[in-house]
Amino acid sequence: MAEKRNSFSGSIGFVLAAAGSAVGLGNIWRFPYLAAKDGGGLFLVVYLILAVTFGFTMLITEIAIGRKTKQSALTAYGRLHKKSGWIGVVATIVPFMIMPYYCVIGGWVLKYCVAFCTGQGAAAAGEGYFTNFITDYAQPPVFTFIFLGIVAVVIIAGVNKGIESISKILMPVLLVFVLAIAIFSLTIQGSEGRTGLDGLKIYLIPSLEGKDFGDVFSTVMDAMGQLFYSISVAMGIMVTYGSYYKDNSNLVKSVNHVEIFDTIVAFLAGIMIIPAVYAFLGEDGLQQAGPGLMFIALPKVFQSMGAMGSVVGAVFFIMVFVAALTSAISIMEVVVASIIDKLGWERKKAAILEAVVGLVIGIVICLGYNVFYFECPMPGNKTGQLLDIFDYLSNNIFMPVVAIGTCILIGWIVKPKTIIDEATKNGEKFGRKTLYIVMIKYVAPVLLFALLLGSLGIIR
Repeated sequence: MAEKRNSFSGSIGFVLAAAGSAVGLGNIWRFPYLAAKDGGGLFLVVYLILAVTFGFTMLITEIAIGRKTKQSALTAYGRLHKKSGWIGVVATIVPFMIMPYYCVIGGWVLKYCVAFCTGQGAAAAGEGYFTNFITDYAQPPVFTFIFLGIVAVVIIAGVNKGIESISKILMPVLLVFVLAIAIFSLTIQGSEGRTGLDGLKIYLIPSLEGKDFGDVFSTVMDAMGQLFYSISVAMGIMVTYGSYYKDNSNLVKSVNHVEIFDTIVAFLAGIMIIPAVYAFLGEDGLQQAGPGLMFIALPKVFQSMGAMGSVVGAVFFIMVFVAALTSAISIMEVVVASIIDKLGWERKKAAILEAVVGLVIGIVICLGYNVFYFECPMPGNKTGQLLDIFDYLSNNIFMPVVAIGTCILIGWIVKPKTIIDEATKNGEKFGRKTLYIVMIKYVAPVLLFALLLGSLGIIR
């Protein structure tokens, strides 16, 4: 028998939980790297414009779908329109694919967190430390198991006692840590006369030098792709969290708060990382993407700070662990809630099943750096392993497909009025109504289709 659907206790609980989902590893390592790659301030301007247009459109759409149907992603789209159930299926496949490798990366973060908190920061900054760790047969699976176990315990505790309670504790802690490290980063005196303030200029001042239309277009696509990571859309999370959102709460205001919180943390993540990396490693250090930035470049930066670096490194990786944990919780919740809604299982049973399946796949991904190692050709003349394949398929293919399907469903089939009526059911004002209609019907689908073509390597 299906258990009674729970709900967040109020708007604050919802906003912190939604922000916890949105503020994850993508904000902390991907946002700063893209900002450095795409002209600093130019990327910021484009990102902010997209956040208040495209981001707002997708965010309020998914949350409203969830609240209106009181269903998780798997079943919500079919409730809106019988022939649109496929969108929910794909939207649920995304977190099912993301969760195992996200917990693997969460295990990496936990490993570095332990290293810096136990005085092993110098070793973590050494050449080959990261490679030796991820290619080890035992350590990555063990840390993945620990990280995934923590996530599962929160999910089993439920919406109020688990997700909401931990979000109310961890999100303020995360914000304090991010702010503290960002301020410290600006005071850094690095090597070769470079300072944190020099890095801040690179981050904030727009640069069009040497850039043509293709480069600007690439920046727009990068910023829009980053929004998927930043606001957790097109992966069922916001639909699921929206289903726990009370009918008498102000949906529009809460969406605005999630937007603001996420954008502030993403912006501060850039201030945390870019000035510090630039001060010690120069522009070459800024060009390290993904794991290279967080697990190779930054430990070297902390090591260069002397005794203070161990403390800063420990605080940094604790902060990253918190961000990874809150996002992983939301990812797992989508799958668990979908099982509950579709099959009527109890939460504990559904969570344990998903945890076991996720752990098995996660261990296989861990072994992708040794036992199952191979080089798979990837778009952009790159090669990848199992983790990269899971990441590419979920983020670059399935997520744009979900978002395009959502725009067509709302923009042209059930009409924007469905979302607008849900968002204003208590008499609230919908301040960006005209913008929303134009975005959901015309602009967003075109941008998303361009993003999908770019992901497939058809346009660059």
